[in-house]
Amino acid sequence: MMPLTLASQGETNIVKRIGGLPEVRQHLENLGFVAGADVTIVSSIGGNLIVNVKESRVAISKEMAQKIMV
Repeated sequence: MMPLTLASQGETNIVKRIGGLPEVRQHLENLGFVAGADVTIVSSIGGNLIVNVKESRVAISKEMAQKIMV
């Protein structure tokens, strides 16, 4: 298991768990980051990520991405 920030661009990963405070976990779940979901990094700009999750593109900060374990 590793944080999403270490995953390779273009590679599909499966979300294993979400860390952080309850408010942060809830926010990420609302965006579609739930255990078992497929997530693919589209691009990385300065550590911030654009990812495909649940048929949509989402931009997340490096800090948020570090809380998503794949």
